[in-house]
Amino acid sequence: MIFLQNLFSRLGVAALWLLHGLPLPLLRGVGWMLGTALFYGGRARRKIARTNLRLCFPDKSEAERARLLKRHFTCFAQSLLDRSLLWWASRERLERLIQLSGAQHLQRADGCPTLILAPHFVGLDAGGIAVAFEFSVVSVYSNQKNPVFDALFLAGRQRFNAPVLLSRQEGMRRALKAMRQGLPFYYLPDMDFGRKESIFVPFFGVPAATITGVSRLARATGAKVVPCIARLTATGYAIDLLPPLADFPGEDIAADTGRINRFIESQVLTMPEQYYWLHKRFKTRPPGEAKLYSS
Repeated sequence: MIFLQNLFSRLGVAALWLLHGLPLPLLRGVGWMLGTALFYGGRARRKIARTNLRLCFPDKSEAERARLLKRHFTCFAQSLLDRSLLWWASRERLERLIQLSGAQHLQRADGCPTLILAPHFVGLDAGGIAVAFEFSVVSVYSNQKNPVFDALFLAGRQRFNAPVLLSRQEGMRRALKAMRQGLPFYYLPDMDFGRKESIFVPFFGVPAATITGVSRLARATGAKVVPCIARLTATGYAIDLLPPLADFPGEDIAADTGRINRFIESQVLTMPEQYYWLHKRFKTRPPGEAKLYSS
């Protein structure tokens, strides 16, 4: 069984490799077809995303949320196939496809460590590549259950500038050390990792289990927090490094964490179809509250 799983996984990787030679418009067309297939065939994920959109956009009509849901599946699938470019295309081609602005915000002339706040937009991996073109960074990744894909994801994210990649199971000690040595930390704060090290703060008005790492890391290292917003465009990706958050951290970790969620909300509203709605963002509930997902 394991042999067959690895065989089919390698065939899938080979098919993905073949796609990276396509012109971007054609690759995006294949992504549109894949997104349509995933929308109609991925019932479980479709239900999760529909629930998230209903909770976060109660003022939108059912028809508006349905259109947004379909656009999200298209963007998700297109970014998924775009990883063939991120993993195998030449640096020259990627530099034509990925436009980075605001790199000056990562300069360390003041000696201050940097935490890059990277919300879960579909262009997240392109953002990581764009930053890696300019700087060696440290980041955390989640191990994949499939060993073939795990090796592929890891190799793809290590292509440029020798980043330090830590598994989530390793904790934050090595990340703190790397930050103090001058490596920006590419940090993803907006998924539900359960109750441990999380507090409940609103996300689009819904209590969401949210890790407090942005505030804690900024306090521990004196780091400036530089948001990184990755946008999928018709010609590739636009990656914006924004000015560091002012007066951060504040006096209270809970208030800091709520501020981060509100910032992410403001960015989601600029491109709601590109936020990662397929994740069970509200899976962990406050004591006594009912589950929001049926499975």
